[in-house]
Amino acid sequence: MTLHAYAEGLDHAVDRAIQVSDETLARLAKVSSGSLTTQLFKRGFRQPALVGLRALNHQVKPFAGRAFTMRFIPAREDIDTYGTMTTRPNGDNLQWQGIEQVCEGDVLVIDSRDDPRAASAGNILVTRLLARGARAIVTDGALRDGSEIAQMALPAYAREVTATTRISYHHVADLQVPIGCAGVAVYPGDVIVGDADGLTVVPAHLAVEMADICEKQDDIEHYLAMRIASGDALWGVYPPSPQAYTDYEAWVKSGRPPIEPLPQITRT
Repeated sequence: MTLHAYAEGLDHAVDRAIQVSDETLARLAKVSSGSLTTQLFKRGFRQPALVGLRALNHQVKPFAGRAFTMRFIPAREDIDTYGTMTTRPNGDNLQWQGIEQVCEGDVLVIDSRDDPRAASAGNILVTRLLARGARAIVTDGALRDGSEIAQMALPAYAREVTATTRISYHHVADLQVPIGCAGVAVYPGDVIVGDADGLTVVPAHLAVEMADICEKQDDIEHYLAMRIASGDALWGVYPPSPQAYTDYEAWVKSGRPPIEPLPQITRT
């Protein structure tokens, strides 16, 4: 490895060690997932959304939190036994240790290898996460106690609901390491932005930049939506042309007045 490559590696390591502030999390929780994915795409991130994971909860308010990662491997019969679930904390049961390490503002993200045959967690662990101040729990596998979790305040995302216990198929191998969840790379500390529609992964080093640009894009798109609703055609308005940007800036300077509907065109 060259010195230059080594230095670049150190830079990337520093990026992943960034602690995203609560203020930035609050800003990201308010921006739209469409703006996030569009702006990330412009920066080369083709698929930052966790496709196929659905919220179990009936009402999910938008949120953003720091990823606390947990990695599963296949269970092994001589290790993953009922005894490991009932003894004190030990190296063969990292799940309990991980739950107790989650901090306020974290999102527990579980790499279940896209395997929903056994639950990644149930209502007791979700209850403990809620008490510790977690923002959400996310797995690309399954959760158990789905009807109970659906009534809880902690957003919970999964592929399926099953009653099968975790140790039937899953062993917790690592905490706070890079993982894959729903086909997306997630590093510890990345920002998970969620709402009722789904989840988006924002690299930690881009969090402030995304908050800045997405707030602006959401505001512009609000203006453009009013233009379209008033009767303007798509062409030149969406995607916005240079003139549309100029019109937007004039609209902002004028105090953001309501946009009146255009006169209806009567066909003859």
